[in-house]
Amino acid sequence: MTAKLTLPESPAIAPALPRTERGTSVCFVVDDEPGIQNIIALAAKGFGMRVECFANAAKAIAALDRFNPSLVFLDVSLEGSDAIDVIRGFGAAGYRGAVQLMSGKDPVTIEEVRRVGERHSLVMLPPLHKPFRLEKLRMLIDVHLKSPVPKAGGGASGLTAKENDTRIDLDAMLRKNYIEVWYQPKIDLKKMQFAGAEALVRCRHPERGLLSPAAFLPDADQSLMIRLTEKVLLTALADWPRIAQAGFPFKFSVNVPVCVLSKLPIHTLVRDHKPDHAKWPGLMLEVTEDQAMRDIPLLHEVATQLRIHDILLSVDDFGTGYSHLARLKELPFAEVKIDRSLVANCGENKENASLCNAAIELAHTLGMTAVAEGIESTAELKTLIAMGCDFGQGYLFAKPMTRDQLLSSLARHAGTRA
Repeated sequence: MTAKLTLPESPAIAPALPRTERGTSVCFVVDDEPGIQNIIALAAKGFGMRVECFANAAKAIAALDRFNPSLVFLDVSLEGSDAIDVIRGFGAAGYRGAVQLMSGKDPVTIEEVRRVGERHSLVMLPPLHKPFRLEKLRMLIDVHLKSPVPKAGGGASGLTAKENDTRIDLDAMLRKNYIEVWYQPKIDLKKMQFAGAEALVRCRHPERGLLSPAAFLPDADQSLMIRLTEKVLLTALADWPRIAQAGFPFKFSVNVPVCVLSKLPIHTLVRDHKPDHAKWPGLMLEVTEDQAMRDIPLLHEVATQLRIHDILLSVDDFGTGYSHLARLKELPFAEVKIDRSLVANCGENKENASLCNAAIELAHTLGMTAVAEGIESTAELKTLIAMGCDFGQGYLFAKPMTRDQLLSSLARHAGTRA
């Protein structure tokens, strides 16, 4: 099928996570790295928060005269200052919101800084270690907005009773078959045609309704992630023939943690359950950038074995892991997925546009395809096409959907060609 996609001139774009009425909460980001500021701002704005960014202590402290933030993301090292300067200023001002310390420094140093914050009567949340993922930020902000602010000096756990009450038992959800596999289409940006789909998980809870992974993945241990990944793989392999029968024998992508890659016999599962179809194209497994760089020799060995069985690897959330770019050439990746934090407003934001262009050029130089995640506007789309980006995903094209909804969507677009 070669049906072209027709895009509205001014699409109604849904946020990555549903917004709720939570007043006018303000979030401070105190960090001298523009990339970090962009990632946190993207996550916070998705919840309707106002975001103010500062590169040093003096500007952040001075802003307390104009704003009353409920949450402050604070890096340990800053431009001409550091987190201790911020802590002293906020403590003297009687700040009563929450402070989310973050850093790539050693855990001992970070813990000492957190304890300094408590001595200044600040509410210090458990430290966030760099690199971190956008989904982790969203989860932290969601928990913060839903939970009452804990008392200062409440200890390192930072968990409230309400937060514990909202946790979902993934083991029970798997046993009761409440976990569903949904799909978000991948689009060929040169041909404007369907070119693949990413398999995603949702939980259809009998009491709480449809839940995103943020509700049940953060506390999942390795054994649960192995079971979940196996379920997604087997479901995707079973669903593929229906998609191919509709005239779209494209490749599915599945997210796989590195720890699962080395424990789950994925090549055996695919070999034993892959569709018996002449046009079956194999699978794409997505591994996040931060995880990919932790054990390159192991990942290289696993990736080489998977390639024998037509299973390729993709670097997911590229741009959020802060890896040494040159190390990408050491791994047999087939594609690079540029994170939404870089794609956002790349049509107007020169810095994001520059980062997107660099990522696309890097991918092509290393013989990989480039995929832009989270495309939400026609301005972003046009910019990415002009840069030569190969594929894209995002609400501009389609939200994640069930298999049957995907089949209906493919049928509609196929009908436009007739």
